[in-house]
Order: sequence, then structure tokens, then C-alpha cells
Amino acid sequence: MHGMFLRKISRGKRIESGCVNLGENLSYEKAGVNIEAGDLWVEMIKKMLSKRPKDPNCVGSVGGFAALYRIGEGKCIAACCDGVGTKLELAKETGIYRGLGQDLVAMNVNDLVTGGARPLFFLDYASCGKLNVELFKDILEGILDACEESMCSLLGGETAEMPDVYGAEGFDLAGFAVGMVDEDKIIDGSKIKEGDIIIGLKSTGVHSNGYSLVRKALGKEGLCADLDSVPDGWEEKLSEAVMRATKLYVRPALAASATGKVHGMAHITGGGMYGNIIRVIPKGLDIEIDFNSWERPKIFDLIQSAGIEEDEMRKVFNLGIGYVFIIDPADLEVIEKELLKTGDVPITIGRVLKCTSRA
Repeated sequence: MHGMFLRKISRGKRIESGCVNLGENLSYEKAGVNIEAGDLWVEMIKKMLSKRPKDPNCVGSVGGFAALYRIGEGKCIAACCDGVGTKLELAKETGIYRGLGQDLVAMNVNDLVTGGARPLFFLDYASCGKLNVELFKDILEGILDACEESMCSLLGGETAEMPDVYGAEGFDLAGFAVGMVDEDKIIDGSKIKEGDIIIGLKSTGVHSNGYSLVRKALGKEGLCADLDSVPDGWEEKLSEAVMRATKLYVRPALAASATGKVHGMAHITGGGMYGNIIRVIPKGLDIEIDFNSWERPKIFDLIQSAGIEEDEMRKVFNLGIGYVFIIDPADLEVIEKELLKTGDVPITIGRVLKCTSRA
């Protein structure tokens, strides 16, 4: 039996440099990542799974942020897996590795809590060409710190040396999070209605998505940026900004969920704002986002100045908002109060509206 499968105008100017000008705008697809192909792959998986008998204990359908499975007595376990992508390659260039541990945990637990589940434990998988103990020690410290902040345990993991697969300095990371939620408290978007508002929490920067495009934009095919430099008007090195760890949203998400007022939540990862929020919006409804309602972090303006169209930026990056809640506007004050207790300041960024084209 199968379960759930998880899975227009340019802002800024190109910085003059000695880099190659390709004479065309950069995009995620030109950087080697095809979002549309990924969507088609998910649709193919849906078709394959539809031909198999479904486990009656599986809750929900394909495409959620986390999978849910009934374990009895009205409870469900939630599970998901993810990695940190090609941010690993920039870690090698900058020598900044510790944050990758938090990235790995965050990419999983931030997905897990969108359904209202509380993380219980985390497992990691690291594969490499040659084990570098000091490097992986830094990453593991980051994992442990992030698990502690997310109120879950590092239960175990696996480290595999595979010299025939990776070069001596090559490695990859994957993580797996498991949590629990009462079935009658699952937040699945079914209560979302026309007129609801979308409030967002700020990101710490690029987080862990879109780095194939980031590397093109900052590299020889874009700005030829010096990662050790401090860009004009900045207070930190470019390397520090581009490698800043993904924010952990577990505490604010659970605090807001406990009010019983949250209709839906979304973790803003690959696919950008619209692509992730629409995953929890019922058919017949659509969303409208005001991209001018928050201040965009400087790192995105720099990336875009390499020649990336605004539509592409919105499709690939979080642009400064890493997590959102969909709520009734009458409950805004209640939700704001709980989020402020966790040190998070919510920003109203959009609304839910009727759309017959999605019916």
C-alpha cells in the first residue's frame, strides 16, 4: 500500500565587471533547474500512486508539506524529508559550514509544522567522497542547536563515504523529521475562505532554495562578486549574507496554531510565495500578494542586479518572507499577540479571493 509522496520588470541594474555578459536574462532554468519539470514529475507520481491501493491510515493527498499517518486514539504522525541543495557548493567557497546544519533541520521542521504537528525527532543522512571530521563536526553542531531550538531530538543518522560517487571534497546532506498532531487539530487549509488575510514572518535571507541561480548570479556568468567583500551600504560580508542559516519557524507556528484560529500555513521555499501558498488554498479560491508590503533584504536586490526578471525572482525566492499564516481578519489581533511573544512581528502581505478559473 502506498502513502503520501512529498515532494516582469527587472529591479536594479547590472553591476559593471569583467564577467562574461551572456546578452540574456538569467533564470532558474538556465541555471540548470526546471521547476515545471519538477511539477510534471509530481503529477506523474500522482498517476502512479492512483493505480495502487491506498493505505486507509494515510491522511490527505499528494503535494502537502508533510505526510500524515493515523496511529490510533485520534492521533497522527507527520513526516517529511528534505535537503539543503546547492548551497553546499557556496559553503565550500566561503568555508562557512555550521549554518548548513540549521538549514537542514529548518527545511524539514518548517514544513512539518504547517499542518499543526509538533516535531518529535530528526534524523540526518550525510554522504561524502572522503570523511572530513572537522567539517562534519561543524554541521552536526548546527543540527544539534537547531533541534534544540525546534524542541525536538536528534534521534540518529547515517554518514556514508562513497568515493566512487563523490570527489574528495564532495558531499550531500538530507534530513528527516517526524512529529505528531491530533487528527481533529490538523491544519489543512480546508477552513480557508474568501476574505481571509495572509500574514507573513520575515526570512533571514535566501534560506536554502534557489542557490543554483544564486551561484550563477554571483559567479562568472553574472556579477563576478567577491564573496569576501562588503558591498556598499552593507554591514557584513557578502559571504555572511548569502550563507545565513534558514530561520526556524517552529515556535511561532505552534504558538499561532494553539489559538485554533489559523486556517492555513505555508513554508516559503522553492516555487516562491505564490507557488507555496497556493498549495494550501482550496479550489475555487486564489490569492493576491502585495510584494511592496515588506522590505526586501538587500541580498535579493544584489542577486537580481545580475539580470534576473522580477517574475523569475518571485517564482524562485522567498524575497524576505519565509513563512505565512492564512487567517480571518477578525482574528489578526489574537494571532499577532501570540507571535509577538515568540519575538516575531507579522506583516499583512495579501488576501484570499474568489477565482473561478481554479474551480
